[in-house]
Amino acid sequence: MCGITGWIDYHRDLATERPTVELMTEAIASRGVDDHGLWLRGHACLGHTRTAVIDPAGGAQPMIADEDGSPTAVLAYSGEIFNFQQLRTELRERGHKFRTRSDTEVVLRSYLEWGVRCAERLEGMFAFAVWDLRTEELVLIRDRMGIKPLFYAKIPGGFIFGSEPKALLAHPAIRPTVDLDGLREIFSTAKRPGAAVFRDMQELRAGHTLTVSRKGLYEQTYWKLEAKPHEEDLDGTIAHVRSLLSDIVLRELVADVPLCVGLSGGLDSSAITALAAQWMWKLGGDRVRTVTHAFEGYEENFRPDDVRDTPDGPFAAEMAALVRSDHTDLMIRTADLMDPETRRAVLLAQDMPSTLGDMDTSHYLMLKSVRDHSTVMLTGEVGDEVFCGFRWMFDPDFTNSGTFPWVANENKMRSTGHGRGLFDQGLFSRKLDMATYYADNYQQTIDETPHQEGENGLEHKMREICYAHFTRWLPMLLARGDRLAMAHGLETRIPYCDHRLIEYLYNTPWAFKTFDGREKSLLRAAVGDLLPKSIVERRKSPWPVTQDPAYTEALHREFAGVLADPSSPVLPLLDLKASKETAANPTGSAHEWQSRINVETALQFNAWLRHYKVDLAI
Repeated sequence: MCGITGWIDYHRDLATERPTVELMTEAIASRGVDDHGLWLRGHACLGHTRTAVIDPAGGAQPMIADEDGSPTAVLAYSGEIFNFQQLRTELRERGHKFRTRSDTEVVLRSYLEWGVRCAERLEGMFAFAVWDLRTEELVLIRDRMGIKPLFYAKIPGGFIFGSEPKALLAHPAIRPTVDLDGLREIFSTAKRPGAAVFRDMQELRAGHTLTVSRKGLYEQTYWKLEAKPHEEDLDGTIAHVRSLLSDIVLRELVADVPLCVGLSGGLDSSAITALAAQWMWKLGGDRVRTVTHAFEGYEENFRPDDVRDTPDGPFAAEMAALVRSDHTDLMIRTADLMDPETRRAVLLAQDMPSTLGDMDTSHYLMLKSVRDHSTVMLTGEVGDEVFCGFRWMFDPDFTNSGTFPWVANENKMRSTGHGRGLFDQGLFSRKLDMATYYADNYQQTIDETPHQEGENGLEHKMREICYAHFTRWLPMLLARGDRLAMAHGLETRIPYCDHRLIEYLYNTPWAFKTFDGREKSLLRAAVGDLLPKSIVERRKSPWPVTQDPAYTEALHREFAGVLADPSSPVLPLLDLKASKETAANPTGSAHEWQSRINVETALQFNAWLRHYKVDLAI
């Protein structure tokens, strides 16, 4: 897994701009801990940081293709192509010669053979840039689901791009300006395709290509969800899901570096673990490596809350014992969560404040520990989005609310919205107007949802809900997962995000998805024979949060310090009366976690405004 960046300017020779390109590349150094490279010539320069996964010795970048000794195209690529071996065979039959075993060279040769339409043949997670010296065009391509990020900006006389906003912010032409739309993106849990937090940036949309030439920018869609007839009965559907998942996991186990599976003890991660264990034993007689994280003392002192009935530990241990994995428990202490440098690193990894609090910090620490022994980790992320596991998807009050069901759920639990409780509510009602923002975004989502003719009322509605999860909710989780993992140069693979599985399940009837009257019916039926009954029957439990009161108390002390400092940049955005009352009462809320999230969001906002020197154009 890697980081990419670059700069195009048709009016100047960029060979003299090495210092700027080096700064842009250095900004994403954590994405590639094994190597880095630059290529500068004429109107173009590319930067690359590499974490080697396939062919560590041969996949250095930027990678150059030449013809008769002259370069024809240069590639900077991030990601993994899971069908690269099949494509290599096809390209060889078409006359291409390969110098390496890497999937990088397959991407480059695919572009030379098929041009921008190579995107249609690549299967995996990827974001890459090709500078074509024959046409003097830059081509950017992003994977179908948007697993790998890619940001860009038009600047005076040119164009810049990078895997993360920090690469663009390292260029002198880009200022850290955030307007009202940027603030809406931070606080929203329904992301607008292509939108970015910083005003002058955009994100290349999933399933899109962008060609930059002297004529300007030309964006194309090469993939999108389509409504198609579902031809199989229920038994055939279950078998098809099992076959797809098995094939997906097999392809995603390919790596020339140590690999593990994240195991929470839930249905999603346990299914991936079971399939990975089967394949590793069958192919090489090896045991799968699994990792589980927990907070110190969490299991012994666990208290059920609104969404968590049980701790993960016992279920993960049972699953690890069943597949006889090489298992590691990663323990996180309250002191680790409160460490200022760790929390600062979490903020910098994402280039924006988060409303997820210690869930982000614990995730960051877990991934850091994983990187000590593995370079690649398969995860059970997005199983709920793909197999319909969220409780709000089964509540008509939420699905018929006229907005995104998770937003309706937020509004029921927190009238101010998730993480916004301590901010000036006038800001949200008058300036940000989040209600209108959500309404417009939801209507756009409904308008673009592909349907089949003759869908009944429930099928029609639930197709819209599923499409909303894929295109507005999922991008938020993918962005978080990518940034927190790549902050350590760790590649996370997401089998449930394979576009073939997404396409298939999008067109599977709602009655099949809920045939047993529960959430994730198809996944449970497809893999139930591989798992302990306790896990098959377990209710969904989200990522754990610490229940240590010492953490809440420490947060409130820090928040009181921010409120007492007149130079704190977040103060003009806060409801100071509510903030001071909260800071003085760390355990007085009936919903301690919800109150804590408000404090953590305000603290993150203050640190973000200060570190990035954000210009709020509001």
